[in-house]
Amino acid sequence: MDRDELRALFDLTDRVAIITGGTRGIGRAIAEGFVAAGAKVVVASRKADACAETEAHLVGLGGEALGVPTHLGDLDAVEALVERTMDRFGRLDIVVNNAVNPLTMPIGEITPEAWQKSFDVNLRGPVFLVQHALPHLETSPSAAVVNVISAGAFLFSPNVAMYAAGKAALMSFTRAMAADFAPRGIRVNALAPGSVDTDMMRKTAPEAQERMGAASFQRRVAAADEMVGPALFLASDAASFMTGQVLIVDGGLVPH
Repeated sequence: MDRDELRALFDLTDRVAIITGGTRGIGRAIAEGFVAAGAKVVVASRKADACAETEAHLVGLGGEALGVPTHLGDLDAVEALVERTMDRFGRLDIVVNNAVNPLTMPIGEITPEAWQKSFDVNLRGPVFLVQHALPHLETSPSAAVVNVISAGAFLFSPNVAMYAAGKAALMSFTRAMAADFAPRGIRVNALAPGSVDTDMMRKTAPEAQERMGAASFQRRVAAADEMVGPALFLASDAASFMTGQVLIVDGGLVPH
């Protein structure tokens, strides 16, 4: 293998990627990384102004981009996201399920309404997005799905059981999708970040942030940009013989 062949492994030129939760945090970092790798990127999040700002930002980086306001809890909006992508770019190669609802309640206090809000965004939306994308992924020569879960799916996760359970269920769907879709040439893997410096984490109490940072062997939280390399690996030809797996990127938090 020479330098050109090595670089080609991570080249996403002309591939089209949908990234949910793509206007901030890990999703925005991945969107920037994919644009730098040559992809055309569709970012989705609930807020129209954030989508417009992110689209302009990615275009300013030299990429082709589209922002589509989408609530993952609204299945009609999820379907429309795929339709908008196809209308604009005419193909779909990569889906990154990154959007998340951080709502959680202690077991014993969970309400039906909170349960539905959490699982609609963290599980139902991602699964139905892949279903809507499936006919288009089947025609791609390099189709890949990256489901962003969490190290919390492997931990006891007290007080955040709904969130962790949704991510664990998405991991199970990742493995089932990988098995079902492999004959169609579609790879499906999961990325499990540990503690990352995002808006979601900053909303926790300072002592909780300190505790999360100290829990891993590296004794710090990650920057969102540190998730770009792993996500690019999973979406690119560098991981061409990898499917149904979970890449845990947590600084040494989860025992393997």
